[in-house]
Amino acid sequence: MKFFLDTANLDELKKGASWGIVDGVTTNPSLIAKEGKPIAEQIRAICDIVDGDISAEVVATEAQAMIREGRELARIHKNVVVKCPLTRDGIKATSALSKDGLRVNVTLCFSAGQALIAAKAGAYIISPFVGRLDDIGWTGMELIRSIMTIYKNYGFKTQVLAASLRSPTHVIDAGLAGAHIGTLPFKVLDMLFNHPLTDKGLEQFLKDYAKVFQETPVAG
Repeated sequence: MKFFLDTANLDELKKGASWGIVDGVTTNPSLIAKEGKPIAEQIRAICDIVDGDISAEVVATEAQAMIREGRELARIHKNVVVKCPLTRDGIKATSALSKDGLRVNVTLCFSAGQALIAAKAGAYIISPFVGRLDDIGWTGMELIRSIMTIYKNYGFKTQVLAASLRSPTHVIDAGLAGAHIGTLPFKVLDMLFNHPLTDKGLEQFLKDYAKVFQETPVAG
């Protein structure tokens, strides 16, 4: 399972990348706007930190404009994956960009039927949103399982990226469901390290070591 960080914050990306476990990055217009810099500048800076798939989303809503914007985004860096929404125009743009050899992450997926459409359009990645489905009383992780089954049935190569992961439990469940990628906020990635028994065990190891090797002998 690949770990992508869902952020455009360079400090978070540098810290995550320093652990050696971050495989890529997902951004969206909201995350880019939060950093206050032009998208091309920010994406370029992100690509300097993480050597992996970096999703950059179009803001156009009409297919031809998405295609033009997608091509511009792809020119920023070789690692850029163009991100298009799962709308009729977004799928039309995905099909055209994929035929051009560009990689597309189709985002805002909330049903298995939508995921099937994206795969048929040649999507490189599909992004089903787990947490947002949970918010309205659905079981978001069931969507991941359904998509994985359908893609396996027909041999689709589209990677399933579990998005809107809000807790370590979400990440674990996505792994159990077989998601190829999980994209998560920095704070959730950081939380995956935590377990009280790890802290307790390390504390005991160090105490035992200090007793034998670091106690100062009493002078006779």
